[in-house]
Amino acid sequence: QVQLVESGGGLVQPGGSLRLSCVPSRTAGVINAMVWYRQAPGNQRELVAEITSGGSTNYADSVKGRFTISRDNAENTVYLQMNSLKPEDTAVYYCNVRGVLRPGVPINYWGRGTQVTVSS
Repeated sequence: QVQLVESGGGLVQPGGSLRLSCVPSRTAGVINAMVWYRQAPGNQRELVAEITSGGSTNYADSVKGRFTISRDNAENTVYLQMNSLKPEDTAVYYCNVRGVLRPGVPINYWGRGTQVTVSS
């Protein structure tokens, strides 16, 4: 089974920056999309940013202009650069990888999450 290892979370003051990383233990099949989600206490999980194998990106309105998602194709690693952080960005951030193992067999891997806390 593939594991996704997330890192880069921590405590930062408002206006600061963090860079999250998601590294798979191994890969199989074809990866179609790598996605960052987040979940704050009392809230439902929400999509933050996603990137396809072709490089297309999509962001939640709340993070546009502040967050940037990128992918290292050689390492199959996904990053989330977070700038101008706000207290409302505080949440557990989760990495998600989706694709196809072979025709008719999807893959859907989740990381265990990394805590991001924005507070003065």
